[in-house]
Amino acid sequence: MDVREIPQELAGKRLDQALAVLFPEYSRSRLKLWVEKGRITVDSQQWRPRDKVKSGELVAINPELEPSGIVEAEDIPLEIVYQDKQLLVLNKPAGLVVHPAAGNWRGTLQNGLLAFDRSLNCIPRAGIVHRLDKETSGLMVVARTLEAHYALVSQLQDKTVYWEYHALACGAMISGGRIDEPIGRHPTYRKRYTVRDGGKPAVTHYRVLEKFKHYTLVKVMLETGRTHQIRVHLAHIGYPLVGDPVYGGRLHLPKGASESLKQALQQFNRQALHAAKLGLVHPETSQQQSWEAAIPEDMRQLIDVIRNNH
Repeated sequence: MDVREIPQELAGKRLDQALAVLFPEYSRSRLKLWVEKGRITVDSQQWRPRDKVKSGELVAINPELEPSGIVEAEDIPLEIVYQDKQLLVLNKPAGLVVHPAAGNWRGTLQNGLLAFDRSLNCIPRAGIVHRLDKETSGLMVVARTLEAHYALVSQLQDKTVYWEYHALACGAMISGGRIDEPIGRHPTYRKRYTVRDGGKPAVTHYRVLEKFKHYTLVKVMLETGRTHQIRVHLAHIGYPLVGDPVYGGRLHLPKGASESLKQALQQFNRQALHAAKLGLVHPETSQQQSWEAAIPEDMRQLIDVIRNNH
């Protein structure tokens, strides 16, 4: 049983509207169904979705979820960095899709998580609270309980989860900086995003880790979490990620590049982006914890070739 108090700012709202704010980890349709079935009560009384709430009332919810039965469990290798009863931290490889979608229902991280821990079938999206692009590698956190799911979603909404990315960008940067530009869907190419008026606020910080003649290894920190944010922002200021097929354009080989560098660049067919560090407050202990994952082998080898051809 999960009990939460109606705050002053929700007073006068319909119960279904207040529930959507109090319990963001569940869908509106699921919450409405639970109200109708009597699995949600207000001050121990069964209410209707349209009834108005008052400040200080206690909403109790029985958060037992029925298995969705939609996503199948698959034995997919997972690199688990940390695990306890509340959460998992894993290092996602490049090439692994996070969620199933139309035409791609198998072979995803969610399929693999359900095989790793069958109880995740009763957690929304098998405990996945955020995502990385298919070709981006690095750290992800997964909730193993409903309580942890709520706590992690709340931290994400409050922007208190810390990520540090390592990216290899085209071009020799002079120094780091801050990019504060709104991001929205591209008006023509609907699967792409771009800096545009009317987009959602997006802020990216970047610091130079290592400079090369034609490339720069950077550390990137986000204030916001927009789709493709790092890729869009760095491309916007003229430093697209190496290997990015969407925002980097066609491959440009540096003038005078050695054969080994040409070959390494031609064979690297994904954006050079890795979520290297993750920090958050543990949902049970309330202690700050952090984890790190080294740059994967394919990206490390490319950096080594660039470094040796510097």
